[in-house]
Amino acid sequence: MTAAAASVPAMKTDTRRLAAGFGWAAVTVTIFAGWFVVTRFGVTHHTLRVWDVIALRFGGGAILLLPALLAPGRRLPPRLWLEGLLYAILWGAPFVLFVTLGLELTSAAQASTVTPALMPVFAGLIGWLVFGEPPGGLRLLGYVAIAAGLVALVAGHAMAEGHFSPGGILALVIAAAMWAVYTLRFRRSRLPAIQAAALICVWSAALYLPVYLLAGLSRLGEASPGELAFQAVYQGLLMSAVAIVTFNRAVTLLGAGAATAIIALLPAITTALAFPVLREAPSLASGIATAVIAAGVLLAARPTPQVPQATP
Repeated sequence: MTAAAASVPAMKTDTRRLAAGFGWAAVTVTIFAGWFVVTRFGVTHHTLRVWDVIALRFGGGAILLLPALLAPGRRLPPRLWLEGLLYAILWGAPFVLFVTLGLELTSAAQASTVTPALMPVFAGLIGWLVFGEPPGGLRLLGYVAIAAGLVALVAGHAMAEGHFSPGGILALVIAAAMWAVYTLRFRRSRLPAIQAAALICVWSAALYLPVYLLAGLSRLGEASPGELAFQAVYQGLLMSAVAIVTFNRAVTLLGAGAATAIIALLPAITTALAFPVLREAPSLASGIATAVIAAGVLLAARPTPQVPQATP
């Protein structure tokens, strides 16, 4: 078989893999965009607080996904349970705490821009410094565009609203770094996507819920049945069960860098949802800054082309 003939099936396989990967990523970004709006609405317009959002997310997710860990033939060795504990620290309850605090102190538009935009930057820099994977020139240009756009966005919001929340921005930056480390770590893991999601939820629930209940942080009893049901479905089912699985599948199929490319759509989708739901209208300067950040993310997270190996 010639090298050209052998490369055709490989190219078709790569095309199908990329299409499936971006499909999983598209589902993830749609759920994420809605989450920023739903969570900010819940913690600013109703009785629920940050602590309740985390409890609903991981309590519900643990109930739904626990069978993936206990089903016959799916039992995990202790070392993978420890790996899951690390995942829960990086992308479980602590991550959601930082993002939700950032949402409370800033806005849905800022939170949906800062954390997702910085995630590929941190992933690229960590991959470069730790794993010896230097980014190309276009990715470095993307990092610069992201940084410039974020500075303009934060400054624009501060001037328009008359205040600046360094604590909120810091919380979002920390969340981005944690997300990046998780993405790089999971890319090198052999865990199936659904079991990784289950470990995140189960560990988060086991570590967080006892503190939440014993400290008397719950306001779930004060929420209306409709609000409670809606938040439980979105936080526990869509975010903890569906979005984590779909994101993990995207990382598996695309790699850590390319999986974040679709996240460039998050600010635009969240802003579109935030206006009718939260009445948070972006200024012209914020819109331009968001567009610059989106372009930067697309450059920073562009897939690395793979050359198919010829078969002799």
